[in-house]
Amino acid sequence: MYDILVAGEINPDLILTGDIKPIYGQSEQIIESASLTVGSSSAIFACGAARLGLKVSFIGVCGDDLFGRFMLDAMAARGIETSSIITNPRLRTGISVILNRKSDRSIITFPGSMSSLESEQVTDVFLSRAKHLHVASYFLQTALQPGLPDLFRRARHLGLTTSLDTNIDPVEKWKGVKDVLEYTNVFLPNATEACAIAGNPEPRIAAAKLNERVEIVAVKLGDQGALGAVGGKIYSAPAISVRIVDTVGAGDSFNAGFLYGYLKRWDLERSLRLGVICGGLSTQAAGGTESQPTIQQALALI
Repeated sequence: MYDILVAGEINPDLILTGDIKPIYGQSEQIIESASLTVGSSSAIFACGAARLGLKVSFIGVCGDDLFGRFMLDAMAARGIETSSIITNPRLRTGISVILNRKSDRSIITFPGSMSSLESEQVTDVFLSRAKHLHVASYFLQTALQPGLPDLFRRARHLGLTTSLDTNIDPVEKWKGVKDVLEYTNVFLPNATEACAIAGNPEPRIAAAKLNERVEIVAVKLGDQGALGAVGGKIYSAPAISVRIVDTVGAGDSFNAGFLYGYLKRWDLERSLRLGVICGGLSTQAAGGTESQPTIQQALALI
């Protein structure tokens, strides 16, 4: 029995760090560092949850290629059950190239196989082996979108709780999300996403509006911490002070910490605090997974 089943996208991140200002005209720049790391919101989340001690299973699609094998090996090494992952030799595993300026970044993504997972591939057999279903990158997982409301409905019928992190919509239309929220227990947007989906520019009001549809809303506010809404009440948690190396995946690490608390039946304030700590600690090394904390390391700061 797994604590969490993640239905998600699979791709590595190539992170280029430095004072990067892309210049065309066959110009060449020297940067501080380059690293190939575990990428994709879903996989970074899964690694963070496993690092905290949760039992995590993953279903997704990747190609039978260098990037796909890198991801499968890296996820398995971090304790994630990967036997359900579908390797399709006709597809190419996607990749994100991240131009990282420490406090800000630009992401260039080749989607590849990350848009290939379909809801029908997440069978009731897979669902019955888990207590909770998590989905991220809603707008990139285009094949999953049409059947996601029914997938969440099936999961709820089988006794699982559900969580959703849409991530950003590249075309900024934000369509389809509200149909999924009907069957979502925990919604985990950042402030931009929450405001866009709720149709209100103020994060606290947006969280309250979304809480009318969802049991719990936890909104990530970056260096301002996070806020949450449950039962019509708003709670907040301040950010922690850390030396930031790389913010890639910080929101996914927040999700892992928050859902750890949710699954352990902590109250909202304590879950928010753990999420903020996990997100903050994850920024202390390049890549989304290298400085994700154990539960003991996180609890030391709570």
